[in-house]
Formats: sequence, C-alpha cells, structure tokens
Amino acid sequence: MPGLTLGDVVPDLELDTTHGKIRLHDFVGDAYAIIFSHPADFTPVCTTELSEMAGYAGEFDKRGVKLLGFSCDDVESHKDWIKDIEAYKPGRRVGFPIVADPDREAIRQLNMIDADEKDTAGGELPNRALHIVGPDKKVKLSFLFPACTGRNMAEVLRATDALLTAARHRVATPVNWKPGERVVIPPGVSDEEAKARFPAGFETAQLPSNKCYLRFTQVD
Repeated sequence: MPGLTLGDVVPDLELDTTHGKIRLHDFVGDAYAIIFSHPADFTPVCTTELSEMAGYAGEFDKRGVKLLGFSCDDVESHKDWIKDIEAYKPGRRVGFPIVADPDREAIRQLNMIDADEKDTAGGELPNRALHIVGPDKKVKLSFLFPACTGRNMAEVLRATDALLTAARHRVATPVNWKPGERVVIPPGVSDEEAKARFPAGFETAQLPSNKCYLRFTQVD
C-alpha cells in the first residue's frame, strides 16, 4: 500500500516479532496502537529512540495504547539488540514487540521506506516513520523523520493525548495543547449544540472579524 496516509486502513500483515507471530489487525484489536520504524539494529539514533520509547511505555499503557516497533533485521538480531537498548538506560525494559522485516515487505506496505538511505548491500532501509492507528485500523496521525533525526517521544505522547481527547469529546486541540488545558469547539458545532454538550460553558474569543469561530471549553 504505497502512500499510506491519514485515514487509510493499515494492511492486515502477518508479522514475525520478538513476541512471536502476530497479525497486525489482531494486535491493534479495539485499542489505539503506535507502529514505528527504525533503519537498523545496533545503530546509535535507533538505540536511543527505543530506550526512550521503553521509558514512556508505562504512560502509553495507562492510556490503553499498544506499541509495535519495526526494524529490518531478524528476530535473533532484535533480541541481542534489546540487551544494548536496556543497558543504555538501566531500569528500562523493552516490553513491546519489535517486528523482523528482513525482506522489507512490511515497511513497503506501511509506507516506511527511506528514499535516500541504503544498507551496505544497497538494500532499502526504513525511515523513522510513526503511525498512530485507531481501533478502526485507520491511520489517525503520522510522523515522518529522516534517519539522521531522532524523534521526540514526549511529543508522541502529547499527540496521542490530543487524539484520544478529540475522539472522546469530539473537540479539537489548539497549538501546544497539553492535557488539562482548554480545548476548542469545532466550527461545525453550533452554539446551541455546544451549550448542550458542554454544560460548563465555553468562551468565544473576540476577534476583529467579529466571527465567532474560536471557542474554548474545558473537558475532563
């Protein structure tokens, strides 16, 4: 599925992982899941990223969000690499599965190919792609980084919180939003509907256009 993007259903791949064989749709189940790729095992940026994701795993688990890593090496290589990842920041444990994809078939179908990076044999490598997948198996949010740039896992968690809040309350989140801060009411919601849905009320920003489209409210 080249070009996998927001709103697309992820392919129901059968995958070999450090936790055994899985089917992607069964793994996601009725939850949200984060699937994220790494160019290769035993590489510096990837090791720091996997360590940091392991450090945040408890926060994602509290939210019922599953984690699934991808790298092109085989399962035995992954298991050896995990020892390095866990040693890099003692106390962190890689409890989530890492997919083995030596033939690069999964990363092709998940739109995780880096157009510039190649392995020593000239083979394709993954970019630093990350898709947040919903219970309907559709891509809800994507990050795409080149091999040279590590991801910010705090931002992944913040974006996940924003998605979950928007889905739960049918709202949107403004710039730099963090849990507990005010959210915005989508333009398609009338003031009358907003009053019914948000009994605590809402505040409308006064703007030069006199258009009442920027409305803030508080949700749990």
